[in-house]
Amino acid sequence: MFDFFLRPFRRNFGKDKMFFRAVDDMFGVIPHNIELYKLALIHKSASIVLEDGQHINNERLEFLGDAVIESVSSDYLFIEFPDKSEGFLTQLRSKMVSRQSLNSVAKRIGLDEYVITNSSNNSSQKHIYGDAFEAMIGAIYLDQGYDFVNRLLINKIFVDYIKVDSLLESETDFKSRLIEWCQKNHHTIEFSTAHDKTYSTAHPFFYSKVLIDGMEVGYGAGESKKEAEQRACYSVSQGFSDNDCTKLMDKLDNLDANNHKGEKGEKTASSVPVKRIRKPRQKVTKNEESA
Repeated sequence: MFDFFLRPFRRNFGKDKMFFRAVDDMFGVIPHNIELYKLALIHKSASIVLEDGQHINNERLEFLGDAVIESVSSDYLFIEFPDKSEGFLTQLRSKMVSRQSLNSVAKRIGLDEYVITNSSNNSSQKHIYGDAFEAMIGAIYLDQGYDFVNRLLINKIFVDYIKVDSLLESETDFKSRLIEWCQKNHHTIEFSTAHDKTYSTAHPFFYSKVLIDGMEVGYGAGESKKEAEQRACYSVSQGFSDNDCTKLMDKLDNLDANNHKGEKGEKTASSVPVKRIRKPRQKVTKNEESA
């Protein structure tokens, strides 16, 4: 009730009217503590350095917001899908709270226009808006409480910007799917992941190879180990369907078994002396003699 009368005043008067208006337009809330929301918009590249050397940015709020979003989405999925397994719920939640998903939400609500950053517009900084969204959720949680954040995410964000039905049809966790396939078909899988020679904290970049039974079957690159491994697994999924992979692995198993047999056969043949066997003479019938 109090916010109803306060909203037009905060939106139109005072030195922070731009912040109040922006937060209200994006999230439908009039802040009690506007400083939390200002902090949520400061990327670490634009950190404010205090006299004691402490860096002030949105990373702590991002950490808190990430936990709040995961908690609300877990509760939401648990209620919406009462008959689904833990694996299904975990995989769907990972899609909902992924960097790509939250980055898209941030851009669609216009949050990207307010983020304060000194980073150049390159691929290594493409998720800063999703991080800022998490920080804003952390700020709203501290300012308005869990119940408000719960309603905001479920009734607005999940409905208008994160389409669960679309996520059900999309495949993004290629790593889990490939690991599951290997376990099901009794194959070993490992990842060889390392950072690029030009790696730095400002420009992180990793390369990853997927090895199944010691054989390299996929390759990928990304700005984190997780992203590089996902892309490597995606390259495998693009090359083979489940049936194709099964056939390929069966062929490799048979080839390996034949090689072992061949090696044993060669050793046996070389160790046993070869005897010349005389062919028996064919009998000639009377009719054949007369002919």
